[in-house]
Amino acid sequence: MKAIVYTQYGSPDVLQFEEVEKPAPKDDEVLIKVSAASVNAADWRLVRADPFLVRLYNGFLKPKRPILGSDVAGRVEAVGRNVKQFQPGDEVFGDLFETGWGGFAEYVCTREDALVLKPANTTFEEAAAVPLAGVTALQGLRDKGQIKRGQKVLINGAGGGVGTFAVQIAKAFEAEVTAVCSTGNVDMVRSIGADHVIDYTHEDFTKNGQQYDLILAVNGYHSISAYKRALHLNGIYVTTGGSMGQMVQAMFLGPWISMTGKQKMGNLTAKTNTKDLAFLKVLLEEGKVVPVIDRRYSLSEVAEAIRYLEEGHAKGKVVITVE
Repeated sequence: MKAIVYTQYGSPDVLQFEEVEKPAPKDDEVLIKVSAASVNAADWRLVRADPFLVRLYNGFLKPKRPILGSDVAGRVEAVGRNVKQFQPGDEVFGDLFETGWGGFAEYVCTREDALVLKPANTTFEEAAAVPLAGVTALQGLRDKGQIKRGQKVLINGAGGGVGTFAVQIAKAFEAEVTAVCSTGNVDMVRSIGADHVIDYTHEDFTKNGQQYDLILAVNGYHSISAYKRALHLNGIYVTTGGSMGQMVQAMFLGPWISMTGKQKMGNLTAKTNTKDLAFLKVLLEEGKVVPVIDRRYSLSEVAEAIRYLEEGHAKGKVVITVE
């Protein structure tokens, strides 16, 4: 089979389009013929080993996982003898983060607990766009953010992969959503349901006097004191990305602020969870969430896709079409 392989850290130039052995499923695994995959920030961070601590997870001197790609969608081709949930021909999607990656290939094996059935009204490309970004947005809003109907919710970085899901999920929870994005994303963000849109190149939401019940920061940078100013007295601030400074402040200062006042501030590291993926499947089936896809690349163009995502200007998700 064809796959994108890398054996050393570096720029996306280290990624090679090669012929490799087709995997065979173990007793508890499913073999998927990959139709589509999507690119996440984790992919380029693993390619570059940036930050350096990535090497503790992925191999100190060279990558332990030679094929990247955690978000996939495709058809089940074969199943191991112990697999109960799926059978050949099933259309599935899932997150391979906990099961060895390998999505940038024509075939991949994974445990059945990494997958759910694909919604019939969703294309393979749309389904592949969902897992990591969608689950991150859901866990940030519902679990960490404790979102409630009627709340005023602000999404900072609403135009990217996680942000576009966060806007739609917050609306599904019947919140009043303010989206913060760049000029080029204003119309798109409004089209997916944002009640209010702030172009950060013209207005600083932390200085306009407005306050919110929940702020989810998935991109950009503001000091934690600025976010604190934009929160209601009992508000919750959650960061899932953005600059290193933004994440470090949330990690180390957030718990102290939370202990000394009524506001809750902290960061979220999303965890792979098929229950949450199944929850998102329902929203997809109901049309409450529609993945936003910026660009599509072929399997041989994964390096170009990662370069584009790394630039930080993607509108929604970047998808790899394998089939």
